[in-house]
This record gives sequence, C-alpha cells and structure tokens, in this order.
Amino acid sequence: MDPTILSRILTAETLSFHIIWATIGVGVPVFISIAEGWGIYKKDPHYILMARRWTRGFVITVAVGVVTGTCIGMMLSMLWPRFMQMAGNIISLPLFLETFAFFFEAIFLGIYLYTWDRFKKPIYHWLMSIPIVLGSSLSAVFITTVNAFMNTPTGFSLSPDGEVINIRPLEAMFNPATPTKVAHVLTSAYVTCAFLLAAIAAWHLLKGRNHVYYKKALKLTMILGLVLALATALAGDFSGKFLAEYVPEKLAAAEWHFETDQYAPLVLFGWLDDNGNVRGALEIPWALSILGGGTPSSEIIGLNDFPEDERPPLWIHYLFDGMVVIGTYLIVIAALFAWLWWRQKNPYRPWLLKGIVWAAPLSFLAIQFGWIYAEVGRQPWILRGIMKVSEASTTADNVGVLLLMFTALYIALAIFASLVLLRLFKNRPAEKEMEQRGIA
Repeated sequence: MDPTILSRILTAETLSFHIIWATIGVGVPVFISIAEGWGIYKKDPHYILMARRWTRGFVITVAVGVVTGTCIGMMLSMLWPRFMQMAGNIISLPLFLETFAFFFEAIFLGIYLYTWDRFKKPIYHWLMSIPIVLGSSLSAVFITTVNAFMNTPTGFSLSPDGEVINIRPLEAMFNPATPTKVAHVLTSAYVTCAFLLAAIAAWHLLKGRNHVYYKKALKLTMILGLVLALATALAGDFSGKFLAEYVPEKLAAAEWHFETDQYAPLVLFGWLDDNGNVRGALEIPWALSILGGGTPSSEIIGLNDFPEDERPPLWIHYLFDGMVVIGTYLIVIAALFAWLWWRQKNPYRPWLLKGIVWAAPLSFLAIQFGWIYAEVGRQPWILRGIMKVSEASTTADNVGVLLLMFTALYIALAIFASLVLLRLFKNRPAEKEMEQRGIA
C-alpha cells in the first residue's frame, strides 16, 4: 500500500486513541479542583471525597496520555519528515511550551497526590490543584496552536526557491485560527469530562446505590455541564465565522454549499444523488449565512469557487451533523436536569439517568467527529495553501510494520488502563470509603 495512505491511517489511529486520554487529562483536573474547593467552602466531605476519587482515576489516564502523546511526536518526525523539515523551526516554540506545561502539571500533580491531609488548612492543598489545571489546559492550548498553524500558516516568508525565511515564532503561534480553535478544544474537553463524571454517578444511581454522594456528584457535574455545553456551542459559532472568512472551502464542504450566495440555508442530514444534488436534507433557512457572517444576508462562498483538486471530501458533512446533533442533545439533557432540580422536582428519574449515561459516549464520539473534521476538512493540504499531504509524507516502505506495532500497543494500553481503573474502583466503592472515613 502507498506509504502516504499508510501514514495517514497510522496517524489517524494514534490521534483517535490519544484524543480520548488527552480529553480526560485536560477536563478532569478542572472538576477535581472545583469539587475540592466547593467541599472546603461548604465543609462538605462528600465533595472532598469526589476530588480524591477522581484524582486516582485521573493519574491512570495521565500515564496513558503521556505514552500516546509521545507517539504523536514520533509520528510527526517519522511519517511526515518533509513537513517537519519545512515547518519544524516555525512551530518549535509551542511544541517546547507544551512539554514545559506538562512538566509543570506533573510536578504539582505529585505534590497534590502526596499531601492529602498534610496541611492544617485544607485550602493550601486545594491551591496545589490550580497549577495542575493550568498545566493541563495550557498543554492543550500550545499543541492546538500547532494545529491552528496548519490551517492558517503565518509567521514566516518563502524565498523564491521555496526556502523558509524571516521566521516569526509568536506570529506563527498566534495565527488567525488560534483563538477559535483553542476555545473550541478547551470547552469541548471540559464539557465531555462533565458528562463522563455525570454518567458514572448516574450509572450508580440506576444500580440502586442512592447514596447522597452520587446525587451530589451528579448535581455538580450536570449544572456545570449545562454551562459548558452552552459555552461549547458559542465556541462552535465563533468557529463557523472563522471558517467562513479564512477557510471557506471547509465550511462549504461541511454544508454541501456549492454556489456562492446570500441567505444560505444550513443543511442537515440528507445525501447527494449521482448528479451532486442534495436529497432528503433538513434545511434551516438563512442559518448558514448567520453562522458564517452573523446576518441572514451574509454571503457564503460556495465550493464550486475552488479547484476540484483542492476541495475537502464531502463526507465531512456527516461529521458536522454529528457534532450539531450531539451538542444539542447535551444541552437538552443538562437543561432538563437543571430545570427539574431548580423546580425542586425529582431530577433522578430513571429515564433521565439513562439519558445522562448515554451522554458520556456521545460526548467522546463528538470529540472524535471534531478532530476528524478539523484534519480531513483541511485536505488535500497538510499546510494549507503551501504543502499537500502527498508532498509531506515519508517514502519509507516499512510504514505497514509500524502500523501493526502501534496498533498492538494501543490495544494493550486500552486493556491495561481499563483493567486498572475497574480494579481501582470496584474494590473500593464510594460507600465503603465513606464508611472508613466516618462520612455519613
């Protein structure tokens, strides 16, 4: 098989596996810090216990995330050497800062883990969680700027013979795509972890474990989940406006918008017939113009304005639909819970708990849709407008062997991490730990 295709498969496999652990690594520290801080403020040991238990699981996911993150760094050098040869000096600053942010997080995570109950004032221990949150989030910020650079490459010039000159690292790092991509990555990671932790609590409640600990955990994560789901939707709106201005072909392909026009509808679902006509779709009038330009009369550039060999694949439309549908589901399920809780009605009804449990895998599915849309929607470019994927990949003939090796590694890591997490919490449920600690 062609080395470029194999390189794309291996890179996609690595990213799809890493994004699961990276999302947990970015989002869970926020909830650990909030739970402990709220528990200290309210003098409520249940929230302190949440922070303790979430931290134990978080440490396992960090370990796997480190391995897969290292694999991604290897992929850049091994599979995409021409890209790194050209862009390596330009994007070296955020890559270095991402490593620094991880070490910053790791140092304080060690302190945080081994100083429970060591301070006379618990707030001092809680303060140790803040660098962990900053480190994990900044790590995501810095690596996202690299991906943003690939969409809107700036901060350098090309000589007549194609040599990179006049490198401006900060300009490359803070390129036009950075604000919207960073906002979307962070909010989506936070909201995914909110629903992951909520689903765990809802699962226990469905199993008849009606302890107040699980109800408090569900209330905390669902209220925050609603806020974060709305923030993610807002970040998505900003992303749509960015795409319309800077990467219009990606937005046009996602929405099957072929002709440049005003009052453009948002196309959901449907299919394309043999003549390229949209069939069976749900069209929301003017919505694409509003998404892209802010007003119904905003002009949205059509896909036919671009050369055929520079158009993204049209199947990314379904990824966009998936993100919209799942995002709407998360908002609705969180709003229902919040409304029932606010009206002092029972928010722990079985049908709602089941909906919350389903929200966790759907959230991770939306994360997968998001990164695939981000990468495939840039095709055929690895560095938009400058270098195509086919020009950047390795020509080595052993990529197939690497694919088998890394596939085996990811399967082993998934099995190992899952078994450790199950054993860690199955043998020490929250009720047993509360009893040992004298918590009612």
